Amino acid sequence: ERLLSYDRAIHSDPSFRRDQKDGLLRDLGHYMRTLKAVHSGADLESAISNCMGYQAEGEGFMVGVQINPVADLPSGFPELLRFILQHVEDRNVEALIEGLLEARQELRPLLLKSSDRLKDLLFLDIALDSTVRTATERAYEELNNAGPEKIMYFITLVLENLALSSDDNEDLIYCLKGWHLAISMCKSQSAHWALYAKSVLDRTRLGLSSKAEWYQRILQPSAEYLGSLLEVDPWAINIFTEEVIRAGSAATLSSLINRLDPVLRETAHLGSWDFLMQVVMSWDSWQVISPVEVVGYVDVVEELLAVQNKSYDRPTILVAKSVKGEEEIPDGTVAVLTPDMPDVLSHVSVRARNCKVCFATCFDPKILADLQASKGKLLRLKPSSADVVYSEVKEGDLADSSNLKGDGPSSITLVRKQFGGKYAISAEEFTPEMVGAKSRNISYLKGKVPSWVGIPTSVALPFG
Repeated sequence: ERLLSYDRAIHSDPSFRRDQKDGLLRDLGHYMRTLKAVHSGADLESAISNCMGYQAEGEGFMVGVQINPVADLPSGFPELLRFILQHVEDRNVEALIEGLLEARQELRPLLLKSSDRLKDLLFLDIALDSTVRTATERAYEELNNAGPEKIMYFITLVLENLALSSDDNEDLIYCLKGWHLAISMCKSQSAHWALYAKSVLDRTRLGLSSKAEWYQRILQPSAEYLGSLLEVDPWAINIFTEEVIRAGSAATLSSLINRLDPVLRETAHLGSWDFLMQVVMSWDSWQVISPVEVVGYVDVVEELLAVQNKSYDRPTILVAKSVKGEEEIPDGTVAVLTPDMPDVLSHVSVRARNCKVCFATCFDPKILADLQASKGKLLRLKPSSADVVYSEVKEGDLADSSNLKGDGPSSITLVRKQFGGKYAISAEEFTPEMVGAKSRNISYLKGKVPSWVGIPTSVALPFG
């Protein structure tokens, strides 16, 4: 029952033969040592020992080894590290994570200045960061039945940990402040706390997406260069950076906000769709992006995994009942629609971004049923800020569509704008024929937001 309760549930019943016994005992013994090394704080313990100092009581070459404490550690820091070691395996992890974050905050100034023991300090900080992740993952089972306030609190802890691990972290800090305000609004039962929290959640997702793209830019070229020289399998090279990202705090944070999103969406009465378009993020009325229109033939599958190696010979809109996150997007697919909500940093989400595939999560079973009933039909999808408008089209009407010819996933018509005779116009004159959507949105907001929200005074150079 516990294995079935996991986010990635294990459904298989065990089936062992007598002749498997010795091999399984050996493999499981090695596995247990690995788990202890990662989860019981062995790496953390050695990192703390190197900074706090110790004298070896070993044999042979280890006799007489003495490691001196790092000089100028903050006052009370040794006691804080001892508290962490005493509670590193606690089932209730809140106090442990708070202690880990306090230790990282105390350590941060030492990491920013020159020291002959900088390497030891760096490894201690890495070990503290890793322990935050493993402790948070230990709390997942408890969070299954937790309310939104508790999940938001854990989000603030993991987000703070990620900010401490990030150099350019200004946007993460703004998100952290937003989450603290969302928690206080939730406690006071503010009318729009869920809507505000959803906006902070989407901003946090954008920050995670930007961080993933940054890792991709700085790490992947080196991975491909070294991987080719070392003759590493191409599939391993392709996912190298993704695995680095998923091994850090960003993946833990992404998992937590994924748990909270459906709760906020239901509480705030938002729409039926979440979009993962190009940058693989969810969009609603708080974050409007003009997505690409898609045309394709509908195919319905139980799970994306079953067709990931398939190659479609015509543009295909896949309606998949199950998308877990590790799958590939099949060749020829222009859109994936699903009731599942895969992690924003999952493999399939990254692929959707890189391959410019429309990827949308639908929470309305009636809409999904209607899409499934359209199997084999040619549909046009027109995503807007909070909905997907779809309609059946005839093949003859789209003979010239680049989407159907396989040149790309989108069909775009550009209309040349005409000069209207004015070189500058005020906000009252903004129209679709004169200015773009950003300018019009500023004009649209006037009179629709509270008086304490300032609207920029705007003039524009019109089209033409």
